[in-house]
Amino acid sequence: MGFHLNQRLLLVILTAAAAAAAEEQKCPTKCGNVNIPFPFGLTELCSLNTSFIITCNKTLSQPIPFLKIDPKVRVLDISLDGQLHVSLPVATSCVNNTIGESEDENWLFEFKLKPFHLSSKQNKLTVLGGDAAGVVYDQGSRSGRLYITTACVSVYSGLDKEPTNDESCSGTFCCETPIQQRLSEFYIYSANIIINNFTKSFQSYPCGYTFLVKDGAYNFSMTHLINFNRTNTFPVVLDWAVGNTCIDAQKNASSYACKSKYSECHNAIVGPGYHCKCSTGFQGNPYLPHGCQDVDECTEESDDCLKGRSTCSNDPEGSYTCLCPKGYEGDGKINGSGCVIRSNRKIIIAFSVSGSILALLGGTLFVCCTLKKRKLNRLKEHFFQLNGGQLLQQQIGRYSGSNELTKIFTVEELKDATHNFSEEMVLGAGGEGTVYKGILPDNRTVAIKKSRISNPNQIEHFINEVILLCQINHRNVVKLLGCCLETEVPLLVYEFVPHGTVYDHLHDQTKSLRLTWKRRLQIAVETSGALAYLHSATNAPIVHRDVKTSNILLDHNLTAKVSDFGASKIIPLDRSQLTTLVMGTLGYLDPQYFHSSQLTEKSDVYSFGVVLVELLTGEKALSFERPEAHRNLAVHFHSSMNEGGLLNIVDSRIIDEANVEQLTDVANIARHCLRLKGEERPTMREVAMELEGINTVEKHQWEKVNLSSEETETLLKATPSSSFSVDGVNRRSMHSGSDTLNRIISLSLTSGR
Repeated sequence: MGFHLNQRLLLVILTAAAAAAAEEQKCPTKCGNVNIPFPFGLTELCSLNTSFIITCNKTLSQPIPFLKIDPKVRVLDISLDGQLHVSLPVATSCVNNTIGESEDENWLFEFKLKPFHLSSKQNKLTVLGGDAAGVVYDQGSRSGRLYITTACVSVYSGLDKEPTNDESCSGTFCCETPIQQRLSEFYIYSANIIINNFTKSFQSYPCGYTFLVKDGAYNFSMTHLINFNRTNTFPVVLDWAVGNTCIDAQKNASSYACKSKYSECHNAIVGPGYHCKCSTGFQGNPYLPHGCQDVDECTEESDDCLKGRSTCSNDPEGSYTCLCPKGYEGDGKINGSGCVIRSNRKIIIAFSVSGSILALLGGTLFVCCTLKKRKLNRLKEHFFQLNGGQLLQQQIGRYSGSNELTKIFTVEELKDATHNFSEEMVLGAGGEGTVYKGILPDNRTVAIKKSRISNPNQIEHFINEVILLCQINHRNVVKLLGCCLETEVPLLVYEFVPHGTVYDHLHDQTKSLRLTWKRRLQIAVETSGALAYLHSATNAPIVHRDVKTSNILLDHNLTAKVSDFGASKIIPLDRSQLTTLVMGTLGYLDPQYFHSSQLTEKSDVYSFGVVLVELLTGEKALSFERPEAHRNLAVHFHSSMNEGGLLNIVDSRIIDEANVEQLTDVANIARHCLRLKGEERPTMREVAMELEGINTVEKHQWEKVNLSSEETETLLKATPSSSFSVDGVNRRSMHSGSDTLNRIISLSLTSGR
């Protein structure tokens, strides 16, 4: 027991001696350009204990500090708030292109940093390479076994042509994942994943790189895969603290680390230990006996003394006083009693009190109004930035040739228009937000969409919808009138389309208008024309990505208008497809896009094919009321067509009025749109031309088909023709004037501008 007491006494003496030596500046406090504040030090005598010793490597042109407990860890910055910024080496694994074996020796690094820990929420594990993996193992468990705490895999894109633009670190060539555990003893491991196409992957990118980095301190670039310098360093945040808890430490004054008289102890927010901080009115190093120095408020002009009437006097105990001049009395402060003449005290007090009250009331009112106005402006500016205002400005700059927003509305204007967003004004609600009916001061009726954004990542979808709608000017696309970014959630103002959605009128008996076959065909023609315009008549092809009957609105003339562009994407002119996260609605979603994540214009063609079938059959795109094998309308349609049963699935509400040949032709178009392979589907322009041709025949009565009921059933049960042509209208109802008709149809596609 005596031996242990002597050890403890020696430790206390060394700690006190180290603090005293550091304060007397007998210890060096810099290594290169890095400050080394106590409790850290460059020697044992100058540090709190051996764990806080910093080794200064002076062999290089610029001295570099490292942790003595692990010389692989370079120190970048030391904060007395309990954080240590360091950099760790990059684990590298390279593969021999011919045999697929690792050739690099720096594939595994072991770190023993106790008592320091990786910050649990400020660091990320990042992996670069094609088909590379990185793992963090925890070796600090009591069982002695290694546990995987964090892992990340970056994969080869699989594209024939490598992308030329920088990509986000989202799994392709680069992946990153947060470090969720506080680790002090761990391994960083890098490996290559050998798969069937490793030859192509590793010939281009033979090496994988794994490293820890502070969140936000690394931005991925494709050039890093080729020019990555494995000696690069990235900041990593470690947590540090001293002792166990404040209560335990304060029981023994000699070992208590908060040496300054004007310091306070605070338990560490995360993990064991405590930190020392200077008291209010003091600043400096609380771990040194005289480290916390008084802040002279008078010099820094942070006092509230009456300027020109009282004198500020600093108190070395951390405060200050305001001294009134000779012949006056009071506290000398702006918000206090001020300085008053001692003579005629009662009268002066009465006038002073009255004047002070009036001045206080007036000043308070003025300050409140000013502060409220400033707060409101700051709040509006905050919401403007939060809702993507800067991103919106950048995007508008990129598309300088497009129309700018018609109007930027204030939140007060939209509150008045919607009776403060009353529930009575709600037109509909969905996953993307709520739509309100509003009446502007000029008596225009509008639809106001309040987006439902739960995290910053969804801001991009909102800005995407604004930018897309600014570029679109088509009679069959809902028109954007303006937006408001001053609220917690962004608002979009559209033209009001009064008759709801096609989905409602097909499936909701309480809201439905009777959609005749003629009207359904017109809806198909107008919708296909709008989609063809998006694909081929804009500056760059726009893929809607969520074509469905609930996104097709009907105005007062029952004219179709395509809406909801929150999920839409612009495909650059130099690319035919985009790799994206799969978005869309089940039942309408392109199977090829669903499985490959490769978005093309043909994905909209498939979704429009489902819309055509929905118009033909009056059935929902996905219904659990149908047998399991036919729950998906596209599958049900294909099955019925293959069995020659078109008559059995056509909506009974239109079967008696529809031209049978038109039904057959439209079904044939839908069948081509629903082909599983995108390259076998027609373009939206070709679909629009075909539908316009069918509709033109009906309007001009070029040919009337009168069939007996027996002929009707025979035609409907026949297998639809597979002669859908992309070069011209290929139907029996078209005569030798088809070339002229094609020219008419081609012109009609751009008539909406």
